[in-house]
Amino acid sequence: MRAEISFGKSLIGILFVGLAAGSCTTTSKPAATAANTKTKQGQSAKVTFNYTAKDRDCLQRAMYFESQHSDKDGYMAVGTVVMNRLTSGAYPPSICGVVAQKKQFAPGVMTREVKPQAEPELASAADAILVKGARHPAVKDAMFFHTNGLKFPYDNMHYVTVAGGNAFYEKRDSNGMLQTPPPLPSYEVAMNYVPGESMLPPQFEALIPSAVPIPLPAPDPMATASTAQMQITAPVTAPETSPATSVEPEPGMPIAIPTPRPAYDSVMLRESLPANGG
Repeated sequence: MRAEISFGKSLIGILFVGLAAGSCTTTSKPAATAANTKTKQGQSAKVTFNYTAKDRDCLQRAMYFESQHSDKDGYMAVGTVVMNRLTSGAYPPSICGVVAQKKQFAPGVMTREVKPQAEPELASAADAILVKGARHPAVKDAMFFHTNGLKFPYDNMHYVTVAGGNAFYEKRDSNGMLQTPPPLPSYEVAMNYVPGESMLPPQFEALIPSAVPIPLPAPDPMATASTAQMQITAPVTAPETSPATSVEPEPGMPIAIPTPRPAYDSVMLRESLPANGG
């Protein structure tokens, strides 16, 4: 009888330990799910670029003149190169800065006339790039192009596609590695429209007000080291300032906080660009 009771207690103990172990396994799953959710949220952050109406016009001009007035496919290919340069960190930090860079895009791209009949399709392509984040899928990481059919003796020109009368290529070394900093993929880029002309840097996370400091009076130029030995017998008070001469702080000026970008020596890259590059 005692043996049966002892066996029964042992069986109950085994069942209890099994249930406890099972409950521990069950409670650990929500913690893993929360960790995965947090990781996904951290990966959703985007680098934000400002653009103005002038930047939009520069983008359309590059697409129009460099694609030989072709079609939306050619427009999107050139527009993707502009965005690749903008987000690579190795070129000017604004769309107009990229398009207007010397010896990079077509001569007169900033001054020649765009035919009115091309405006609707150009506007559609600009909206696709700036508003919808679209890119030409075949251009990939290319930041260079030239007129299709031309040949060059360089072995680092890795061609990816032809569109709008241009051949687009990436610069890669003998191991297939990019020789330029890679552009940000479109899903990591957010374009923010700023009405009117803006002098703010193109990248920011938030704008914070900053009070303009009130200038302090300059020290007396006639003061010398001997004045430090004089004994002061009366308290020194600040001179009264009349309302007409008082300095009032101006309204706070917005300050842009830049978002981190890939570090790269842009000067070295720009000097290494061939004049025949797109």
